[in-house]
Amino acid sequence: MNKQQTRIIVIMLAIALALAAFVMLRDRAQPAGDEHDEHAEQGEHAEDKEAAHADEGVIHFTPNQITVAGITVATAGPKHLDTFIRMPGQIALNEDRTAHVTPRAAGSVRDVSADLGQQVRKDQVLASIASADIAGQRGALTAAQKRVDYARRNVATERTLWEEKITARQDLLKAEQELVEAEVARDTVRQQLQALGAAGGGGSGGSNLLAIRAPFDGIIVEKHITLGEVVGADTRVFTLTDLSTVWADVVVPARDLDIVRVGTTAVIRSIASDTTAPGKVSFVSSLVGEASRSAKARVVLANPGAAWRPGLAVNVDIVTGSSDVPVAVAREAIQTVDTRQVVYKRVKEGFIAQPVSTGRADGRFIEITAGLNPGDTYAASGSFTIKAEQGKGEASHEH
Repeated sequence: MNKQQTRIIVIMLAIALALAAFVMLRDRAQPAGDEHDEHAEQGEHAEDKEAAHADEGVIHFTPNQITVAGITVATAGPKHLDTFIRMPGQIALNEDRTAHVTPRAAGSVRDVSADLGQQVRKDQVLASIASADIAGQRGALTAAQKRVDYARRNVATERTLWEEKITARQDLLKAEQELVEAEVARDTVRQQLQALGAAGGGGSGGSNLLAIRAPFDGIIVEKHITLGEVVGADTRVFTLTDLSTVWADVVVPARDLDIVRVGTTAVIRSIASDTTAPGKVSFVSSLVGEASRSAKARVVLANPGAAWRPGLAVNVDIVTGSSDVPVAVAREAIQTVDTRQVVYKRVKEGFIAQPVSTGRADGRFIEITAGLNPGDTYAASGSFTIKAEQGKGEASHEH
């Protein structure tokens, strides 16, 4: 082998070693780069998962959508709760302030001045009748008054004669006794007229007319009298009631009679509206119905403005206790999702369904024993709208 061939072989070996070194360096550098890319990809996936996790469960509502949907946002916090048992009831007339007005004497109706639904004052004339009985009583009063006048003159005469020693004192005493008897007879007739509502003396003009008057301030709720008809002494021509107070009649199951007692505080709630009013139980029946196995109770209710109308169906909440709780929400805020009770808690992007545990409740608020803290904001009225939106979102995810 000459020197030229040896040189060529050395050059080729050098090239081969250089290529081998290059390949080794490339192989070592490639996994590091791939690993870097892989970590980068994993980082990106982690960020995506974290973002997805942050958005998971949020029911998106903008402030404008909340307003349009009629959702009211409230703050959870301490409340005073009255625990109660609820019973059905009905508003009724206060029978202690209800009168069935009768003429108290038979006669023909001459005038009717009161109308159904009219507010009247005590002693206001409602109607008048022409009555033969009244005419007879007033005639008797006139006769009795004349007898009194005659007896009084007779006493004066007998006193003069006795003073002049013309007659005996016995004649004077007899005249005085007759005067007393005449006055008693006159007063009796007068009292009979007053009992009929026809007080006053006799006389020719209009002596047979009897005025039917309101016994107290109230409103006419029934009217059974028309011009020209003949009515009896005991005919119910008007029903007058004072609606400044009414009764709430309550049906009390036998099992609750130990709770419902006279003086117990109650809250009356209208079924037709959100109207409520406080009251106290004034009467509990001692009898239990054989068929219903319940007793009747009554709550006296102030009725300013006559807002509580007789016949109105109500719920009567009999208060059984009261307490202060640290966290409570509006009753309408509680929704049931997948058998769990939830409250829709307000977050920046909308609401999240927050599972809660509940405790005591009254008609407006319910205690939250777990799941919310004082100061948390939540959807009160209109929370059903959020529940419906949540259901739409879950359905779209399934598809």
